[in-house]
Amino acid sequence: MPTFDRETKQLVNAARTLGNKGITVYLEDGELLRLCAVVANDLGKGELLAKVAKTEELSKGYYGTPLDWFLQSVDGSLDFQTVYLSLRDQIADFQTYFKCLCGLHKRRVKFGKILEVQAIPKIETIVPRCLLEYGMRPAESLASWMVWRKWLYDIDNRSAQETGYLFEPILTASIGGVSYGHKASPIKRHTDRSKGRQVDCVDGKTAYEFKMRVTIAASGQGRFQEELDFAKDCKESDYTPVLLVLDPTPSSRLEDLSAEYGKYGGRAYIGPDAWTHIEEKAGEVMGKFVERYVRVPLEQVDQNAGTLLPLSIIDNGSNISVQLGSQQFTIPRVRPELQIEEPDEASEGD
Repeated sequence: MPTFDRETKQLVNAARTLGNKGITVYLEDGELLRLCAVVANDLGKGELLAKVAKTEELSKGYYGTPLDWFLQSVDGSLDFQTVYLSLRDQIADFQTYFKCLCGLHKRRVKFGKILEVQAIPKIETIVPRCLLEYGMRPAESLASWMVWRKWLYDIDNRSAQETGYLFEPILTASIGGVSYGHKASPIKRHTDRSKGRQVDCVDGKTAYEFKMRVTIAASGQGRFQEELDFAKDCKESDYTPVLLVLDPTPSSRLEDLSAEYGKYGGRAYIGPDAWTHIEEKAGEVMGKFVERYVRVPLEQVDQNAGTLLPLSIIDNGSNISVQLGSQQFTIPRVRPELQIEEPDEASEGD
């Protein structure tokens, strides 16, 4: 029976595990086999894993497949290592595609757990805010309004955090580069050459900065100056700076940032140009991953944001029922709830 070499074993262990504190995720061999089946199906090789998934089971693709499906048992005769190595040998870029899909899947599993345990806030922590609306509506209504909106705010913050951790590894892997924390970074600060700076992706002598969007934020000139300095830091470290901004919404700061990259011999790719650049660098297989799992979902949701549907949220104790227009879904709730505070993952590459 074939076995993993050290490098493959490390890759698979990293692909199956997320977190070592707070909420953790560990994908068992059966889950990994089912993710292998998704990869094979995506790339037109579904027959290789007919024992794991029938074609109709994955007819709606990964996003249309319930998370519970991945927890179902698989044929006991299947050995994950054997299947993995076989797919690696038969499908170009299989390992990169598999690693990125595992990364996406782990974050979705983790966010499902966050929804289950994120504490509904105590009124004591937010009650001073009632003065802004007191008298405009009954105290009973105001209290519930304040608690619900704070819970949704907490959930949204966690969603933004998890999404931030998700995008960089996918884009870096698709380009074929490596990300660095500040300690190991080849990009040194021009103000102090003994200090490195975090870089999203290094591919050869090109250093990438990824951004979802660039807006006129309230974070202050100091923070923006830090972003401007990246291009000069790259140039003086003998790297070409490249800015990738996925959202094409114009802003004066986006113009200033793009100009700074051009000033130091780099380039900015904005909106469709950024997606095109990523897919060209990714090649045929990982280009399909970026298109299927990132670009298309973002565009479809964005296109449906013109009208806000009526919203109803009901706490039933064991679950929270959400009604959006004609669609309803239920969030199971786990007791006791947790006020989740997890370590910053931004320094993982250090």
